[in-house]
Amino acid sequence: MNWFILIIAGLFEIGWAIGLKYTEGFTRLWPTIGTLLSMSMSFILLGVAMKSLPVGTAYAVWVGVGAVGTAVLGMILMGEAASLLRIISLGLIITGIVGLKLTTSV
Repeated sequence: MNWFILIIAGLFEIGWAIGLKYTEGFTRLWPTIGTLLSMSMSFILLGVAMKSLPVGTAYAVWVGVGAVGTAVLGMILMGEAASLLRIISLGLIITGIVGLKLTTSV
């Protein structure tokens, strides 16, 4: 269950990372509120998941999910480059996340 919570925390991390762009420096009310709520949920769920997962593993997976998701949405929503090397690099991060899951006994 804590792995599921950790993935949800990573999804909220994607939400606040993308949300930061839409706040325009925290000058837009609703995007700012959404971003702050997403930040809060992300940190709370990360903390819950860390109750039974190793800190290094939990943090690395949380950051990895957030980084991959944010990069993919940046390509889709904001027209960022989607080069082959970038996609391969994101695949390597995913491989690392899977490796951490497979080598964690919890």
